Amino acid sequence: MGKVSIPSIFHIFGALIRQDNRKITRFLFLFCLKKTYGMKLIGACIILLVFAGTKQLFAQNTLTGTLTARQIISQMQAQLSCPWSQETVDTFKTGNPDDVVTGVAVCMFANMEALQNAVAKNCNLLIVHEPTFYNHLDKTDMLEDNPVYQAKMAYIQKHKLIIFRFHDHWHRTVPDGIYVGMIEKLGWKTNQVDNSMLFFKFGEQTVGGFAQKLQEKLGGSQLRVVGDPLMRFTNVALAVGAPGSKSHINLLTSEFTELLVAGEASEWETYEYVQDAAMLGMKKAAIFTGHIASEEAGMEYCATWLKTFIQDIPITYLENGSSFWTVQKPLNE
Repeated sequence: MGKVSIPSIFHIFGALIRQDNRKITRFLFLFCLKKTYGMKLIGACIILLVFAGTKQLFAQNTLTGTLTARQIISQMQAQLSCPWSQETVDTFKTGNPDDVVTGVAVCMFANMEALQNAVAKNCNLLIVHEPTFYNHLDKTDMLEDNPVYQAKMAYIQKHKLIIFRFHDHWHRTVPDGIYVGMIEKLGWKTNQVDNSMLFFKFGEQTVGGFAQKLQEKLGGSQLRVVGDPLMRFTNVALAVGAPGSKSHINLLTSEFTELLVAGEASEWETYEYVQDAAMLGMKKAAIFTGHIASEEAGMEYCATWLKTFIQDIPITYLENGSSFWTVQKPLNE
């Protein structure tokens, strides 16, 4: 085979650049790394390879490196059915909102495990449902000298992580995003009796049997059940998260509700109310799933929702799971 001229090499490389960098690499090894073509030809190949890499890098930057955290939140606000309130916990908690976003991680809590997972996945924006600093308003004045807070903040600042809480408006939008995700996970959509996403009707069964099936659907959740496990029922009310005993009692007072499935409550409130109702012979029982288990699927749905209008930045759902473990059998020391 005769020698290939430098103009011919440029022509071939031009075609390959428009197709696939891997082809250019193969071409370089096949045609340039041979003594018969000389240093000039090798130099031409290297220049073209660098150009191709630069072109590909530029194309990637135009696709992904353009949106800031503030712009992403603005897009979210535009997609909601509810107006954005100025009185809200849905605010930036850490980081610079005007930093360019490399990836988005969506989860329930920005705990240390979630922060580390976000960094590993090159996500510098975390969209979370619950507080980051151990109180509803994320106030940190009482934590300034706390070693846990200091270490967590040091990690956040080192990796320039931006944390945004998305709680109030994800509940206020219609339909409520948390309930949408939970009902889908539980498979209860066909059991809804109205559009409230609060009331459901099932075939008659016992509380104990229902609890077993619910445990399987929620995986690692440790359910707490109040009331007679042999009580037969058909009607269920759902209360995710921690809306408070007033909300729980209102649902239980409804003539419809026989079983309440809730996230969490103080033991001296809803627990005691249901216990008294059962002892008085009323057909009432409650299953408490834990706060995270009752809402986490709603944040998984949030990640899916974000992907419908933010398509050029990687979006990852991070499962938090339970914050605690329980003693099922004696521990092996």
